[in-house]
Amino acid sequence: MKKISKIWFYMILIGIVGSIYFGNLPELNTVILNEGSRAIEFTISLAAIMALWMGIMNIAKDSGLIDKIGQKMNFILKRLFPKIPQNHKAMSYIIMNIILNMLGAGNGATSFGLKAMEELQTLNTQKDRASNEMIMFLVINISSIQLIPFTMLKIRADAGSVNPNEIIISTLVATTVSTIVAIVSCKIFERGSR
Repeated sequence: MKKISKIWFYMILIGIVGSIYFGNLPELNTVILNEGSRAIEFTISLAAIMALWMGIMNIAKDSGLIDKIGQKMNFILKRLFPKIPQNHKAMSYIIMNIILNMLGAGNGATSFGLKAMEELQTLNTQKDRASNEMIMFLVINISSIQLIPFTMLKIRADAGSVNPNEIIISTLVATTVSTIVAIVSCKIFERGSR
């Protein structure tokens, strides 16, 4: 966390120094005062989406729906994560993360992703290095196929887009291609490291 804090500190510092150097300090003050409240409103609206999807996912997990989806996806998931034992907690968290990412609720998927990583770490024999399963999960999480990009649709609607839904097909194609390329690349590097 300290490294991330340092990165943010230096980004803010560079922005302030740049504003002073280029004579844009009044504009910076205006943006800070006006956009701060919009950022809070946006965060609250995203929190509502996140709470909704996390609640739905927890209900789906408790009802056994996640296990049923996992059984349907078992063929693919076993190929992607061969060292995760059958019915391990990590797999259910991975499934919930993938589903939420596919529905465009990436913010809600984060907590399940962190839980999945914790469970994957329990299976990791080299605690100071990420396992192949951890790397594969991270790659899938980052590239993530998006069926319905809810967060982007909300941003477009809030920005006054006439048709915020027009990005659904292009987003689906782009994220599908990026995920396939990411998985293939990861598998190639896995083989190379052996």
